[in-house]
Amino acid sequence: MSQTQVLLQRWDECFGQEDWYPPLVPALEGVTAEEAAWKPEGEVVNSIWENVNHLLYYKEYHLQRMRGENPDFKASSNDETFGNVEDGDEAWQKTVDRLKKVHGEIRSFLSGLSDSELNAPFPTRPLASLIHSLMMHDAYHTGQIILLRKLRGSWPASRSFE
Repeated sequence: MSQTQVLLQRWDECFGQEDWYPPLVPALEGVTAEEAAWKPEGEVVNSIWENVNHLLYYKEYHLQRMRGENPDFKASSNDETFGNVEDGDEAWQKTVDRLKKVHGEIRSFLSGLSDSELNAPFPTRPLASLIHSLMMHDAYHTGQIILLRKLRGSWPASRSFE
C-alpha cells in the first residue's frame, strides 16, 4: 500500500469505518439535540455539540489551507472553537451533516495526492503529519463524546465491533 492509501484507510477508520474501536460517526448516531447540548452538572466540560463544533472548526480551517485558500475565520483562542450551540434537532442534524461533508472533502482532497505531495512541507511540517494530527484529534474527542453518552446513559453497555 502507498502512504496515501494507508492514510485514507486510517482517515476512514477514525470517522465512520468501524475497526476495533468506535469511530466518530457511530459515536454520534442517535444523538438528539437535547443530548448533544447536555453537560454533567457542576462539571467544567464541553458538550457533545461543542466538541463537534470544535472538530468542524479545525477540519474546515485546515481544508481551506490545504486548498491554498485563506480560511474564512481564524479563532482568537481554542476555547472559541467550541461555541455556537443552537436549539433543535434540525440545527443539530445540520451540524453533523456539515462535519460529514468536510470530512469527505478532506478525504477527496487527500485521495488525489501522491506520497511525495503528502511528505511536502505544509507549511513547515509534512502535510501527512497534519492529517495524522487531525485523526488523533478526532479520536481524542470521540472518546470524550462516548464518555458523555455513557454518563447520560445513552451508550450501550456492551457493543460488538466484529
